Amino acid sequence: MLRRKFSFAAALLAGSLAVSLPSVALAGAPGAAAAAGSSPLLKAEDLKSLLGQPDVRVLDIRAEKDYLAGHIPGAINTPYAAYRGPKDNAGSLVAESKLTEVLRQAGIDTNTRVIVAHAGSDHTDFGAAARVYWTLKAGGLTRLSVLDGGTLGWKTAGGALDTVAPKVNPSQFSYHYNKAMIADTEEVATAVKSGKAPLLLDARPLDFFKGEQRVDAAARYGTLPGAQTLDNASFFNADKKTLKPAGELLQIVQQANLANKPAVSFCNTGHWAATNWFVLSELAGNKEVKLYPESVVEWSKTDLPMDNQPSRVTALVQDAKRSLKK
Repeated sequence: MLRRKFSFAAALLAGSLAVSLPSVALAGAPGAAAAAGSSPLLKAEDLKSLLGQPDVRVLDIRAEKDYLAGHIPGAINTPYAAYRGPKDNAGSLVAESKLTEVLRQAGIDTNTRVIVAHAGSDHTDFGAAARVYWTLKAGGLTRLSVLDGGTLGWKTAGGALDTVAPKVNPSQFSYHYNKAMIADTEEVATAVKSGKAPLLLDARPLDFFKGEQRVDAAARYGTLPGAQTLDNASFFNADKKTLKPAGELLQIVQQANLANKPAVSFCNTGHWAATNWFVLSELAGNKEVKLYPESVVEWSKTDLPMDNQPSRVTALVQDAKRSLKK
């Protein structure tokens, strides 16, 4: 028996995960940015001309202490934790009322162009920005970008840093989730059991996919049934801080047969998975990709099947090794 009751209604499947195939156009290709109004991926050199414009807001998602030590001029601090769930599953969706308050205090409104600036230390920092970008888009904002390379990339490119936190007037924005962008456990389980699941894309490193590693919050090792692996790190340059050129990104997507296929991106808590969603949806133009925010942590706590799940003895040995590393 499942710990939760899952509906197998055909209407649910048809209305949520059964989707049509899209056309593909890589953002960043000639004319793509102009058509969209603003590119989802913004380079440091392109940010300079935007600073100071009244409709532009840079959101610095680093911890407050890092923000106060030096940030992009005019940036507003909304730490990543504000977009994350509780400790037992950080991928859980934050209440609409909380996100409404966060964005109002940042002066964000429907027409604001928002640029998400992360730390820029590694590809995991980019994942945080991608998750925030996804959260903002799921809440109805459309003029969005992630700063490639983050605050560190801005500094490396010669950009100045400021220590003064600007004052902004609160907005009247109200946050509401667009459920069409979200895959939840019930939907995915229904699709898996019907044999009509979209491609389930595991964004974690290979050892997680193979059932050799897990995070503390997960109850079991392994991956979702029938999942395909695509480590989010594969999209980054050798520095692991910036995304590969547009052509290389599209080549990876096409080789993985993901350019025009319905898919659900997942990881442990919807963080690394946000990078895969961002590349597929926002850069490669596959609009039939959803994010599964709660991901493996929630799935593993049910009685739902998992692939690559080790035997009980093997799992105990792996747990012992994990304890020794702490």
